[in-house]
Amino acid sequence: MTGTRRRLGIFGGTFDPVHIAHLAIAEWAREDLRLDEVVFIPNRIPPHKTTFTVTSPECRLEMLQLAIAGNPYFSISTIEVNRDGPSYTVDTLRSLRQAPEYANADLFLIIGADNLIEFDQWRSADEIQKLCVLAVYPRYGIQIDKERSIYSERAILLKAPLLELASAEIRRRLTAGHSIRYLVPEPVFEYIERSSIINRNNTND
Repeated sequence: MTGTRRRLGIFGGTFDPVHIAHLAIAEWAREDLRLDEVVFIPNRIPPHKTTFTVTSPECRLEMLQLAIAGNPYFSISTIEVNRDGPSYTVDTLRSLRQAPEYANADLFLIIGADNLIEFDQWRSADEIQKLCVLAVYPRYGIQIDKERSIYSERAILLKAPLLELASAEIRRRLTAGHSIRYLVPEPVFEYIERSSIINRNNTND
């Protein structure tokens, strides 16, 4: 419809590897927020994970491409993969807002409840909220208390079930020689089995 602003979900992360909970959260967010598209943004160097090595951004990007193939509502931006240095959300949003396809869109930043209660520690947190709307999915054991964070009052809480699956747990299972089938999309499972590229010694999420 002419004149209608696009509604875009922004879903950033390390995705090391991407798993079924990532995809399910993105899909629930798309439906709940009536998004035209969910844009996955894998980072090159996560600012909170600088003390250990993650799988190469090229491999993580390839797994993400395999995971979302066939979903017309999911896409990938390489804006952080192509950027040198740590990936800060505020820098990414500033850059997106300068691009024609994002400049006039309503942006919804998809984050976990655990991120929300620590949001005041993010770089330029106030500016982030001027650039987008926070869309928060629940995490087990995290009670969102509006007294605890001034940002929670302006956030949208997604109606999504608890999915306590972490990339770190998948890497731990790989290290222990256990199966990860059905924890990741089948094409990603086959890719990992074929290439053995996941950094199995990294047990941090």
